[in-house]
Amino acid sequence: QVQLVESGGGLVQAGGSLRLSCAASGRTFSGYAMGWCRQAPGKEREFVAAMRFSSASIYYADSVKGRFTISRDNAKNTAYLQMNDLKPEDTAVYFCAAGLVVITTPEYPYWGQGTQVTVSS
Repeated sequence: QVQLVESGGGLVQAGGSLRLSCAASGRTFSGYAMGWCRQAPGKEREFVAAMRFSSASIYYADSVKGRFTISRDNAKNTAYLQMNDLKPEDTAVYFCAAGLVVITTPEYPYWGQGTQVTVSS
């Protein structure tokens, strides 16, 4: 089991930036692939970004490629999502996720509670 807690969400104007953090506890963080997904009101949860435990492979949804950056600090048991050039369509609840295998769909076995990101136009 691994427990995940997100932070860093908030309200930002279009073009602005936010950095989300995901603090992990429980089993060895460094052994898990980490992902970020989001869910906008009335829509299904969608994949945003993911990386393997070794950071050797990183994946992004086309909608965020070039604007978002996923990273992790295994020494701090923390994953990050740096979001730049935010757009109103990025407004959603953002979830941190973890699993033994990196996947690019919102089907991870472990999830945080989510943090709200609102981008105003």
